[in-house]
Amino acid sequence: MSPATKELLARVRMMIPPMLEKFHKGQLGRVAVIGGSEDYTGAPYFSAMASARLGCDMSHVICTPGAAPVIKSYSPNLMVHPLMRQSPTPFSPHPDTNPHQIASRIIALLDRLHVLVIGPGLGRDPLMQDTCALVISAARNKGMPLVLDADALQLVQRNPGLVNGYKLAVLTPNVVEFGRLEKALGLEGKADGDGEETARVEALARKLGGVTVLQKGRKDHLSDGTTTLTVDVEGGRKRSGGQGDTLTGSIATFLAWRKAYLDRLWDHGGKLDEEELVRLAVVGGSAITRECSRLAFAKTGRSLQASDLTDEVHTAFLNLFGEVDADVADTETSSGSRL
Repeated sequence: MSPATKELLARVRMMIPPMLEKFHKGQLGRVAVIGGSEDYTGAPYFSAMASARLGCDMSHVICTPGAAPVIKSYSPNLMVHPLMRQSPTPFSPHPDTNPHQIASRIIALLDRLHVLVIGPGLGRDPLMQDTCALVISAARNKGMPLVLDADALQLVQRNPGLVNGYKLAVLTPNVVEFGRLEKALGLEGKADGDGEETARVEALARKLGGVTVLQKGRKDHLSDGTTTLTVDVEGGRKRSGGQGDTLTGSIATFLAWRKAYLDRLWDHGGKLDEEELVRLAVVGGSAITRECSRLAFAKTGRSLQASDLTDEVHTAFLNLFGEVDADVADTETSSGSRL
């Protein structure tokens, strides 16, 4: 990786909380993934498990009743809430068709969470989409960080105002989704030909009023329209479905650690500016995912699947950031912990 990326990762490391005995359950991250329709159960699992494996304390999945038992069967470590509903059909009728009523049950959980990931396995069902739009608005009103991916990006295409100007929102589109967002926002082709590799992501983030957008590719570029960064950690050469879910879960955990940093749960010296923490969280999630891909590809080659990345999350963390705990002596004195 380049010296610039190494310097960025050194700053990311500063926002990672050490494991101290004084912490209690939930302080180091409570993340929920909203998605998981009857047809798509793997994506929310991979996102939530990446978050948990990286080190978030509590990892939730909010999905449909049909998806819930399947996702529960994947891992007993996840808290699964069957609160979402798909539009009824003649074969699966149900009384819940009001998105406001459905969303209200999810919104009631928000005070228990730090970060929301919306999109993995969501699908394009109108009732699911309408429900998520209401949840996004409620989370935004509470100042909660959001990571939007996959079919949640359809909401942004139809109604950019949902996230426009919200600096705690992160979008992680793939190449096709990125193009659709450009088209929806009237940017298609406007940033081409100027010789700058990052021009398109900068233009999209600027059009959305400071939302952070991650443009995935040979290198990952991220921008909030003002500051643009590049992550060139080596990745694997296989692009299997589901790798983006590891990314969303990883970014979410770093965003949860952002709260721990701002709450000064440990004596970190306050060397990071609040305005850079969202960018650093995205850098951290990008780097973890790329390192997971490299490690998994080295083991499995062209047979690589998304689940292989999940198995590499902790090793990727150690490779990139080492034992963060070694920096802090958890010696409790009358004045608290000391470095």
